[in-house]
Amino acid sequence: MAEKSTIARPYAQAAFDLAKAGGDLKHWSDMLQLLAAVTNDATIADLISNHSINRAKLVDLILDICAKGLDDQGKNFVRVLGENKRLNVVAEIAALYERHRAEAEKVVEAEVVSAFAMSDAQRKQMAEALKKRLGRDVNLVSRVDESILGGAIVRAGDLVIDGSVASKLNKLAHAMMH
Repeated sequence: MAEKSTIARPYAQAAFDLAKAGGDLKHWSDMLQLLAAVTNDATIADLISNHSINRAKLVDLILDICAKGLDDQGKNFVRVLGENKRLNVVAEIAALYERHRAEAEKVVEAEVVSAFAMSDAQRKQMAEALKKRLGRDVNLVSRVDESILGGAIVRAGDLVIDGSVASKLNKLAHAMMH
């Protein structure tokens, strides 16, 4: 949904600027993740999409739910989103904020999908190799997908390395057909 991302972009930037000025990027991550979880709840999402609901009361409800997880700036941020009818893009704001944060902290999120569970040593080795290639610290997440048969698929930002057996078999089959 490019439209939601476009709408969310200036809010994510504003949140990042506030967090950076306050020197607490993690705290804003926590607040935005909480807000995203609350606004993605089916009941709250229905209320947000219902245009007959009083926006001020909806904002008050969200603030009550998130009371202990938001500081004054976070509460004001929710009020601004409510006034501008942007509560429906909180998840996109949170995702874009995380990209700004990762860029500022020189960290990249990477995912490794393998046919079998990776050992701690393998994850460490993979993270080090990606760090060398990307020139950044790497937060590595691994998951198992038996359908790739063997090997691994690595995704880090725009980089995708498909070393899976399934992919190689598909390439071989394609080459044999032509």
